Amino acid sequence: MKMKCTAIVLAAGKGKRMNSDVPKQYLFLEDKPVLYYSLQVFQDSFIDEIVLVTSESDVEYCRNKIVEKYGFDKVHSIVAGGKERYHSVFAGIMAAGECDYIFIHDGARPFVTAQILQRAYECVIQHGACVVGMPSKDTVKLANEDGFASLTPDRDLVWMIQTPQVFSFSLIKRAYMSLIEEEEALVSRGIKITDDAMVVETFTDKKVKLVEGRYENIKITTPEDLKIAVTFLGKDDNSR
Repeated sequence: MKMKCTAIVLAAGKGKRMNSDVPKQYLFLEDKPVLYYSLQVFQDSFIDEIVLVTSESDVEYCRNKIVEKYGFDKVHSIVAGGKERYHSVFAGIMAAGECDYIFIHDGARPFVTAQILQRAYECVIQHGACVVGMPSKDTVKLANEDGFASLTPDRDLVWMIQTPQVFSFSLIKRAYMSLIEEEEALVSRGIKITDDAMVVETFTDKKVKLVEGRYENIKITTPEDLKIAVTFLGKDDNSR
């Protein structure tokens, strides 16, 4: 039996590193905004519903210029995010109706594919928690506080993490509720929550499985990324 799946697509970032007054997710890639491409993949997939999370000031823009314009009828809610990424994810979780699995995706990653979603779906059914990523092509160094290399982890064990990150709904909701309850203590200890897997790892005993994405599944963060994305768009066959 097909399980009910909801996608939370995050589009609340300001994109300071893009050096643009326009948030990165709304910049045009060819003739459509960056956000369009990931929404279209979810729209055409087995995903049942989409919650779009944006900044409060952009809710109506997203509704009129993206969701309605391009006919994304799986988007059942457009909600305002928060100060940090995890605030935005929490807002999306609370806006989601009851479902079996939640797919959390960065709207600034336009090259997610149907194949990635399928692999993640199969993985989360088996393990309950998984994140998309790819093995690192480069040697990675961990630095100390003075900027000197302190550790070189085995490259075979290093993955570059992407999105979507996929979890059973009950697991991710419980983990995020614990995070919000203990947020002040975490901040006072200087702990930074950087992704959803870290929330699950911190507040539950559930292990998160890594599942292969694709190297092209980049996040548009800098002007250079936008140039690379144009190249990918020209040759992309969505076959991986």
